[in-house]
Amino acid sequence: MRVSNLFGKTLRDEPAEAEIASHRLMLRAGLISQVASGVYSYLPLAWRSLRKIEQIIREEMDAAGAQELRLPVLQPLEIWETSGRSEVLGRDMFRVQDRRERPMVMAPTHEEVLTSHVKANVNSYRDLPLILYQIQTKFRDEPRPRGGLIRVREFDMKDAYSFDADDEGLDQSYQAMMRAYGRIYERCGLSTIMVEADSGAIGGKHSHEFIAPASAGEDTIVLCDSCGYAANVERAAFAKTATPPEEPLPLEEVATPGVKTIERLASYLDIPAWKTIKAVLYVADGKMVFAAVRGDLEVNEVKLKNALGGAQLRFAAPQEVAAAGLTVGSASPIGADAAIIADDSLRLGSNFVMGSNKDGFHLRNANFPRDFDADVVTDIALVQDGYGCRVCGGVLSARRGIEVGHIFKLGTRYSEAFDCTFPDHADALRPVVMGCYGIGVGRLLAAAVEQTNDEAGMVLPESIAPYKVWLTALNVEREDVAGAADALYGDLVDAGVEVLYDDREESVGVKFNDADLLGLPIRLVVSPRNIKRDVVEARRRTGGEATLVPSGEAAEYVRSLLSVR
Repeated sequence: MRVSNLFGKTLRDEPAEAEIASHRLMLRAGLISQVASGVYSYLPLAWRSLRKIEQIIREEMDAAGAQELRLPVLQPLEIWETSGRSEVLGRDMFRVQDRRERPMVMAPTHEEVLTSHVKANVNSYRDLPLILYQIQTKFRDEPRPRGGLIRVREFDMKDAYSFDADDEGLDQSYQAMMRAYGRIYERCGLSTIMVEADSGAIGGKHSHEFIAPASAGEDTIVLCDSCGYAANVERAAFAKTATPPEEPLPLEEVATPGVKTIERLASYLDIPAWKTIKAVLYVADGKMVFAAVRGDLEVNEVKLKNALGGAQLRFAAPQEVAAAGLTVGSASPIGADAAIIADDSLRLGSNFVMGSNKDGFHLRNANFPRDFDADVVTDIALVQDGYGCRVCGGVLSARRGIEVGHIFKLGTRYSEAFDCTFPDHADALRPVVMGCYGIGVGRLLAAAVEQTNDEAGMVLPESIAPYKVWLTALNVEREDVAGAADALYGDLVDAGVEVLYDDREESVGVKFNDADLLGLPIRLVVSPRNIKRDVVEARRRTGGEATLVPSGEAAEYVRSLLSVR
C-alpha cells in the first residue's frame, strides 16, 4: 500500500478529547475516528490489525476444538426476561421496537440465544461436549465511555460458550479455554496476568479475568509475590488482623459534638480507627441497607452487592436516612429499620465505638453480636495495597490494568432457565453445564498500544501490526530515488512482505515522525546518499543501530527479520 493512496491522515496536534496513550496515538495515527460518544469507526490501518487479531483468535479457538458460528445482534426481549437479565442489565442494554411494536434488544452478549439453539440440537449426552464461538459486534449503553477503544458502546468481541454433561467436563473445557487464551495473548505480543474475578451480570460461581498491566487501566488487581495469589479488587480476599483481645465492657453513650466521620471520631476520642465501626448507608431495590465495617477498612460495593443477591446499589439520600430512623454521621445498627450487612472484621475486635442514632453522641464499648445482630455476616471489605495475603501471609501489592478477557463457569444458570436438558446414560434428564469465554478484540488492540509505546508513538507487535515494514523514500521527487524505492517496493511485495510505502512528497521530518507514530516493526529508507552506495538503510522500531543492506539483498534481509508466512 502506498501512503499517498491510504485513507486516513495523521494528526500533528494532540486530540483534546484523548485521555490515555492508546486513544491519543490511535487517533493521531489515523487508525480510528469517533462517530459519537463511545462509538468509533475502524479506519483501514486499524481494520488490518483487528483482522490479524481475529485470525489469531480463530486459529487458537479452532485448535482447542471450538466451532465458529454467527448469532444475531437483534434479539427478542422475551428471552432476556426468561433469563432474568433484562432487569439486571437495566439501562446498559439498548432496547428497540420493531414495526409491530415488539420489544427487541441489541445484544450485549449471547448466552440466551445460544442456549436456546443448543436446547434444540442436543438430544443426548452423546452430543456433548460442545464449544461454540463467534466474533460479533456487541452493544452496551455505557454511562461513561472513555479511553477510545477501552470502554465503548459498540465493540467487537469473541465470545465462546462451552456445553458439558457435568462439572468435570466443564473443568476440562475451562482449562482448554484458559490455555488458548494464554496462547492468544502471547501471539498478540501482549503481557497479561490471570486473576480471580467477580462474575457480575454474566453470572456463575467462578470466573477469571486476563489483565494487561497498564497504568491507564480501569481495573485494579492485587498480587502476592510470595505465593502468586492474584485477584481483581472486586473479588480479592485478604488477611484481616485481629485487634488485641479485651474483656467486653458495658455499652455507654459518649458525647461527640460535631463529629461526623471516622477520622474525626478517632481523633476526638484518641483511639485508632480499628476501634470504630464505620456505617455506610445504601438503598438497594428500594430498601435501606446498613453496611457495617471496621473503621480502618472500606466497603467493597461489588462484594456488598453480591451479598445482597445482585441488587442495584446507590448511596442513600439524607431524607431516606432520616425516614429509616437513622442519623447521618452517627448511624447505629441498633434498632435500625434496614438490612444490616456486617463485615466479618467485626468479629476480630471488641469494645468498638459506633453511632448512637443521636446527633452529637456515639456509643462506646459496642460488641458484635452482643449489642446488635446482622442479616448477613460476610467479607464486604475492599482490599488495598500493602494488606496481607490470606493464602500465605505475604504482602499484597496493587497494580492497574486493562481487562482483555474474562472466562466464567456458568454452571446451569442458563440451561435451567431455558430448560436446556439432555438424557444421560441412565436416560434421566439433566441440565447442560455451561461456561462462557470473552475477548474484546478492539480493547486488545488498545491494550497492546498501551503496553508498547514511547514518546514518539506506537511500537506495534509484529503479529498485529497492520503492515510489517514502513518504506520511506526521501526526496522522492528525484527520478533515481523514486525508481529505486518503487523497485524495492515491488521486491518486498513479491517476497510476501506487508509493506506501507511512503511515496509522498513530504519533508524528511514529517516522514520520519509518521513512521515512528505508526510504529511498524521495520523501517527502510531509500535516499540519494544511500543510492550512491547502492544500499538501503534498515532499522527496527524498537531501537538499535541502523543497518546498511545492499539494495539487491534488502527484501531477503527484511524477510530474515520478520516472521513472514
